[in-house]
Amino acid sequence: MVTEPDEDQRAAGVTELWTVTNAKTSDLLVVSLHEVLSDTSHELGVDPGLVKDGVEADLQKLLAEQIGLLGDGHTLVRREYMTAIGPVDILARDAEGRSVAVELKRRGDIDGVEQLTRYLELMNRDPHLAPVTGVFAAQEIKPQARTLAQDRGIRCLVLDYDAMRGMDDSHHRLF
Repeated sequence: MVTEPDEDQRAAGVTELWTVTNAKTSDLLVVSLHEVLSDTSHELGVDPGLVKDGVEADLQKLLAEQIGLLGDGHTLVRREYMTAIGPVDILARDAEGRSVAVELKRRGDIDGVEQLTRYLELMNRDPHLAPVTGVFAAQEIKPQARTLAQDRGIRCLVLDYDAMRGMDDSHHRLF
C-alpha cells in the first residue's frame, strides 16, 4: 500500500511511504522513500513459467539413446524395468551380455546408492538376469555416495547433461 507521509515525515524528507503486511503473521514492513532517481517499467512479454530442465526423466531418455556412455558394447534392454519393489531406471547388457542395472539421479547421494543396492539384491535372485552389476549415474555424485557405491561394487558415472544434449562440446573447451 502506498501512502502519503505525515507532516513530520515530510519535514524529514520522506516523499512516499510503502507499507507491506503479511496476512498470516501480521508482520509489517514500512519503506520510506526520500528521493526517486528513476522510475521506469519494461514489458517483458508473456511469462513462460518455470521450466525445469535436466530432470531424471530427461537424463533417462538421453542415456537410453546414448547407452554407449556406459561403456563399449553396452546395449539397452529397456527403460523403467519393473521389479517387485519399483522400476530400475535402465536395464542394459554389457559387451559380454551380462545384465547392468542403472539408477539415475540429478544429484547422486547415499539414498540413491541404497535404492540401487535394493534393486541389485532383488534382481540377482532372478536366474534370467543374474549376475547383475550396478551403475549409479548422476550429473553430480556426492563423495559419500561414491564411497558407498564403490564399497558395494557399484560403478559411478557422472553425466554431462549439456554434452548429452549436444549443447556443449568438451573438445572445444579449455577445461
